[in-house]
Amino acid sequence: MNRLFEEFLLFKADNDGLADRSVRAYRDILVRYEAWLDGRDPLEVNGDQLLAFCGPYLHKQLKLAPVSRTPYVACIHELYRYLSAVRGLTGRDPSQAVPYPRKPGKLPRVATLDTAERLMWAPDFNTFEGVRDAAMLALLLGCGLRVSGLAALNEGNLTTQVVDGEPRLALKPIEKGGKERLIPVPREADLLLRVYMEHPDLEGIDRSTPSGDRVLFITTRNRRCPAHEYYGERRRFSTRGVFAMIQRHGKAAGIPEEQLNPHALRHLFGTELAEGDIDLLERQNLMGHKDPKSTAIYTHLAFRKLTKSVDQANPLAKVTTPVSQLLGEMSRQPSGHVRGRR
Repeated sequence: MNRLFEEFLLFKADNDGLADRSVRAYRDILVRYEAWLDGRDPLEVNGDQLLAFCGPYLHKQLKLAPVSRTPYVACIHELYRYLSAVRGLTGRDPSQAVPYPRKPGKLPRVATLDTAERLMWAPDFNTFEGVRDAAMLALLLGCGLRVSGLAALNEGNLTTQVVDGEPRLALKPIEKGGKERLIPVPREADLLLRVYMEHPDLEGIDRSTPSGDRVLFITTRNRRCPAHEYYGERRRFSTRGVFAMIQRHGKAAGIPEEQLNPHALRHLFGTELAEGDIDLLERQNLMGHKDPKSTAIYTHLAFRKLTKSVDQANPLAKVTTPVSQLLGEMSRQPSGHVRGRR
């Protein structure tokens, strides 16, 4: 790889604290950029040429959608900012001519409260795997964890905080960008997590990590790993495994497939925070969003709150209409709906 690219990656890792995963992603992008350069000096590239790489080349040659081209544009911007502002090797930063692709304004798919309830009752609590799955689902739903944060949890990421004289469990997950945050654990998730951690089937399993910590959520079978190597980090649940676990329980419970992914459960957490009138800054902190605009999306999804506002404040609610008497009678009748448990 070009020496300047290697120096850039080292700078991002050592000076900007870029996460290892992001450094590897930048490296892959720069490998493709270097292939596109085909021997040309990156210091001689102008804005029009960068537009050709980030636009037509990525779209036509690599078949990348706009959202998939965004990391490439970000990498190119960071690279030439480094070469221009930090190293002083170029004049005007040519990457300023490259805009970010426009993303479609789609609202995230959100699981429902009914989905959450059915999922929580789906695992078999008579088995170790069922207790484990219930604890994982409880943290996804109750703490809004990203799937990467859930899979990466060790016992060292659990901490106890004293709130109003009462000890409360909290998580310190490391998620997007390698940043750590503190999340209170709801009592329901706390109890399920403790039942899992105290399960006798967990005691005899070697979950130790190179750092001396212990993997929190483990697998019980791995056909691709020899038995004598199946310990420590190799026991860790993968993000793909979490997705498969949700799919397995959700399909058995008859839940629509579009709601059967970790993102839908996280979106439900964000939506319910908005429904509960939680302050935007608190929601941003709990969701782990860098940009408050990402958190504000969930305000649009808080449909119960919007419905109540419309019912209370719309003009039809303040005047007599041909159906006002009928609606009054209907509101006085019991709905007859009782949510079932199994």
